[in-house]
Amino acid sequence: MDVIALVGPSGTGKSHRALLVAHKHQADAIIDDGILIKDGKIVGGHSAKKEKSRIMAVRRAIFVLPGHAEEVRAAIDRVKPHRILVLGTSENMVHKITKALHLPAIAQIIHIEDIATKAEMEKARFYRLKQGKHIIPVPTIELKPHFSGYLVDPLQTFFKRSRTKRRRLGEKSIVRPVFSYYGKLSIDDSVIKNIVRAAVSREESVSKVGHIRVRHRYAGEEDQGLDIACEITLSYGGHIPSLIESAREKARSAVEFMTGMVVHELNIVVKALYVNG
Repeated sequence: MDVIALVGPSGTGKSHRALLVAHKHQADAIIDDGILIKDGKIVGGHSAKKEKSRIMAVRRAIFVLPGHAEEVRAAIDRVKPHRILVLGTSENMVHKITKALHLPAIAQIIHIEDIATKAEMEKARFYRLKQGKHIIPVPTIELKPHFSGYLVDPLQTFFKRSRTKRRRLGEKSIVRPVFSYYGKLSIDDSVIKNIVRAAVSREESVSKVGHIRVRHRYAGEEDQGLDIACEITLSYGGHIPSLIESAREKARSAVEFMTGMVVHELNIVVKALYVNG
């Protein structure tokens, strides 16, 4: 089994083109927004598009909710796909997904800009932002048990084999997630700083947490995640690299779990060493 990925900002048409990309690259399974799709059927996971907030949707999509990754890993073991296409808003996100699902390293990353024009991406963004329409590359009849009350419309997808003959490739469905109606949700950087401060302070070796800096990575207007830097004072006596790594991991996990945002970098700087007595 190997893995390829399709990457692009939210609302640029990844799910719309997922079946065509999968067909072209001979991928027989797709991971999109928290679900595993095999042969046009949902065989594992739960869609992020059913969550009631954007934060929960992001957490669902990157498989950090309890039990979600384990369920999809079991489904992968059961259906044994030859090649999996993973969809994500950034390279960092698809790497996080493959790590969470214990998948092989990604062999190829395809960017949406390479397969869609600027006009096509703008059209997709219009339907996402203005009309709240999201696409799932699964037939409507298969999706109904999962999305009762959310379905809008089915879409047919075709792959042209010749001028006179067409073969049906698959069907996609349009849904309106619940969170589309909740408006824009933003988290102030002070909240992120407080999460980091609380997580790092719980480490017994950390005697003081100093300045914390939060920076956002943007692709256009799309927030792609965070870079965080934190200054600390350590108590004398421990193995400093191990202590720093423990604090980094706990802070990163806390931020991603509580906010649903992706942490690209979390750097910790030891500014001083406290010696007791």
